Amino acid sequence: MRHILALVFMSFSAVSAGAFGPLTEPDADLAGIQILDIRGAEDFAAGHIPGAANTPYGLYRGPKDNPGRVPDLAALEAVLSTAGLVQDQPVLVVHQGKNATDFGSAARVYWTLKSAGFASLSILNGGFDAWAPGNTPVTGASTPEPSNITLSWSGKWMIDAEGVESVVAGESEAVLLDARPEAFFKGEQKHGAAREAGTLAGALNIVHSTWFQSGTPRVDAPDDMITQIQTIAADANAPLVSFCNTGHWAATNWFAASELAGVEGVKLYPESMVGWTGLGNAVVRGGN
Repeated sequence: MRHILALVFMSFSAVSAGAFGPLTEPDADLAGIQILDIRGAEDFAAGHIPGAANTPYGLYRGPKDNPGRVPDLAALEAVLSTAGLVQDQPVLVVHQGKNATDFGSAARVYWTLKSAGFASLSILNGGFDAWAPGNTPVTGASTPEPSNITLSWSGKWMIDAEGVESVVAGESEAVLLDARPEAFFKGEQKHGAAREAGTLAGALNIVHSTWFQSGTPRVDAPDDMITQIQTIAADANAPLVSFCNTGHWAATNWFAASELAGVEGVKLYPESMVGWTGLGNAVVRGGN
C-alpha cells in the first residue's frame, strides 16, 4: 500500500517566519524559552547563553561501534529531567556553530526531542558562535532545578533496519536519501565503524551541506532545493528516508525536508550505514 504524503508547500522564509521554530535567529528574544546547550561541558563553562542547561551531544548517541543508536528512553528521560526540561514550553537547541557538520548534532537532538514528545522546538541558526558576538555570555556550570517528565517515543519519524530492508528489497515504497559526501556514496570512502563502503540500493545522494549558506555554518536553504525535495516526495508518493553513516548528517536532511520543506512523515534511519553494514547487509556503489 502506498503511504500518501500530505505536503505543505511553503517557502523557507515562510516557515522560519513563525513565532518559534524551526530556526531561531541569534538576535531573537529568548524570554520564556528553555535553552538546551548540547556542547561539551568545558565549552559550556567557558561561556553560554544565560539560563541555558547543558546536556552534551554524546548523551544522545550510541556506543562507538554504533554511534547512531537511539538512547534508551529511560536514560534520555533522566538526562532531560536533570536539565530541568518540561514538554509544555518551547525548547531552543544550541550547538557550537563551527560548520555544516556541527549542525547535524543540533538536528539529531531536535529529531530526538520531537520523537520523545516535545512539540515546540527550534535550533539556533549559526549556533553559539553566531549568538556570542552581539551578546554577553555567562560562565561556569549550570544547576537547573530537575523536572519530572515522562517521555513516550513516537516512531513516526524513524525507520529501523527491518524497514529499510523492505525498501531495498522493493517490498515497501520509499525514497532513500543519502546525506553523505559523494565519496561515501560512491564507496570510495567509509566511516571507521562501517564494515563496508557503499550506499543503499536505489538511494539518491543529497549532500547535507546543500542547505547551508556557502562557506558558513548558517542554514539558508535555497528555494530550488526546497522545491526539489518537495517534488521528489510528491512524484514518488511515498515516504522520504534519510540516512548517512551514523544518523548525524542524515538528521540535517531530515530537518530540511521535514521542518523546512514541510514534507510530512520524513523518516530518519538513526543507525544508518554503520548499523546496516554491522548486520551484514549488502551495499552498492552509488552513482554507477
